[in-house]
Amino acid sequence: MLWMLCVPNASLFLLLLPCFPAQDGGGNEQSTDVISAWEGDSISVTCPMNGSQNQVGMYLRAIRQNLNVIYFSKEKYDCDFDNRTSCSKEGETLRITLHRLQQSDSEIYQCYEIVKINDHPKELYGKTTIVLVKANSSGSLEQWPLSANPQRGQSVRITCVLSSSRETEKFHLLRAHMQPGRVLSVSNLNVSLVSPAFGNRLEHAVEENRAVITLHNLQEEDSDNYICAEEVKGSSLLAARGTMVLVKGGEQVCEKSSWGLYALVGVVALLLCALLCCTLYRVDVMKYFQKKKPNVVYEDMSYSSRRSTLVRNNNNNYS
Repeated sequence: MLWMLCVPNASLFLLLLPCFPAQDGGGNEQSTDVISAWEGDSISVTCPMNGSQNQVGMYLRAIRQNLNVIYFSKEKYDCDFDNRTSCSKEGETLRITLHRLQQSDSEIYQCYEIVKINDHPKELYGKTTIVLVKANSSGSLEQWPLSANPQRGQSVRITCVLSSSRETEKFHLLRAHMQPGRVLSVSNLNVSLVSPAFGNRLEHAVEENRAVITLHNLQEEDSDNYICAEEVKGSSLLAARGTMVLVKGGEQVCEKSSWGLYALVGVVALLLCALLCCTLYRVDVMKYFQKKKPNVVYEDMSYSSRRSTLVRNNNNNYS
């Protein structure tokens, strides 16, 4: 069985972000990363190093099998595990690379340092990395739906079919893309640990070999690939292909669109008012500058002329 460690292939989306503290063991508490990849790909696991002069060396351990996969120190290192791994020190970080992934490489790996304190060796446990190798074989868990596109504020129900022929030690729901980390962990299917990011927004129930997880009041930042994983006795970590959840803007988008529409209507109304005012103003100005026709008073002179003629004629008759 091959145990996996890691430098990522360019084709992988390996965004390693902290989520949960590491297991107890004394020393520094580190975060938990989640890496999801397909068979045949390459991945990387990174282990921070404190650079202390008291440091003796560093191991990467497969926790479930209690197996030390690599050892690295200033004097020597053993990183060629099954001719598929290599190590490189980058500043204060140790990078372990595994190529040609196999489904049996699915594991929970933990970094830990050996340091000397008062001439006595002590283990300092560090970062934990959960590796999920997805394959097309029947060994994978079943999970549905494959994708979901809820609106903001809505819920999504994820169903995972657990192995029925083996004893389950622990069940996980993991985020493995945008914000890698553990969302839900259930020990022996009765003791659960929920990520603070979901708090009271998560419900889960187990019936026989089926686990149903409901995520409520989803927000845009909850968009991610959610993968079911199971720890069973005598087997590597079993993983499903996952559910890709893409949360839409919902009411927020509508609200922004409505305000945009209101603003556009307001601008158009203002432009129309301005156009109307300009038109009326122009009409008034034209009337003001238009030449006024002079007031002409016509006097009928015909009567005066006739009257004078009559008077003269009458005078001539009397004479």
